Amino acid sequence: MHAVLCRAFRDIDDLEWGECAAPALQPDQVRIKVAAAGLNFPDVLMIQGKYQVKPTPPFVPGLECAGTVLEAGAATTGFKPGDRVMGFGTGGGCFAEQAVMPADHVYRIPDAMPFPIAAGFPVVYGTSYYALVDRGALKPGEVLVVHGASGGVGLSAVEIGKALGAVVIGTGGNDAKLAVARQAGADHVINYTRESIRDRVKALTEGRGADVIYDAVGGDATDQSMRSINRHGRLLVIGFTSGRIPKVATNLALLKECQVVGVSFRQFGQRENAKARANMSKLLAMWSDGRLKPHVSATHPMPKVKNAMHALMARQVTGKLVLTLE
Repeated sequence: MHAVLCRAFRDIDDLEWGECAAPALQPDQVRIKVAAAGLNFPDVLMIQGKYQVKPTPPFVPGLECAGTVLEAGAATTGFKPGDRVMGFGTGGGCFAEQAVMPADHVYRIPDAMPFPIAAGFPVVYGTSYYALVDRGALKPGEVLVVHGASGGVGLSAVEIGKALGAVVIGTGGNDAKLAVARQAGADHVINYTRESIRDRVKALTEGRGADVIYDAVGGDATDQSMRSINRHGRLLVIGFTSGRIPKVATNLALLKECQVVGVSFRQFGQRENAKARANMSKLLAMWSDGRLKPHVSATHPMPKVKNAMHALMARQVTGKLVLTLE
């Protein structure tokens, strides 16, 4: 089969599109004929050797995909050849003509769901639902701040936050991108290149601050978050796309009696799989009901993965980038 190959932990431009053996199918796995694969920031970290999971090179990157089932392992139930599915594999393997992953991480998708939409669905929506519902306990009427509101996880958090009845404030550094967050349901937006996140959040909440802050950015956004969070607020630590892992001011956590809550969707899927599957079923139902409208800003042929990754790292993306196969 053909696949994107990472032969050593290096840089984007060292990736290759070439031939390799199809992965062996284990009894608890499903083999998928890949139609499309979602691109995520951790994919770049993985090929650079900076992600928590470090496959042994050479390996095929890619955390999520959608397509049709080719075969199901002997120990699996509920899947047959031809089923339309999406799935995510914590160790990569999705940027290829075929992918295998544990059946626990594979989901049948609605007939009406296009493969490019499904390919970019599991990681961002799974992460945001877990963060806001299970870790953040977001309640109707609460104020939710979403940093990086126009990105993949950010837009999904905006949509889910609105569906849960929150007042949503999106932050970002580009007016055109923030317009996409508004279209997704954000009640207010803050361009941090022109105004202080802390001051604007305080103004929008009559001095109270945000109840829940969804932070996939880190760096300065986290610093501002600790100064704009409400008493008993929850700061959700999703990731660090800014490149700087911040040091949290614990004196502010004491004064505000707030919580700093870690969110690892990867560990959630592994350790609490039944709950993760229940969450995904709810999310797919929300998509079918029209409450979620995933935004794919561009698709790239999978052999052109380097172009897509460069666009992602240059912050030229709103929502998701998806790699497609003919």
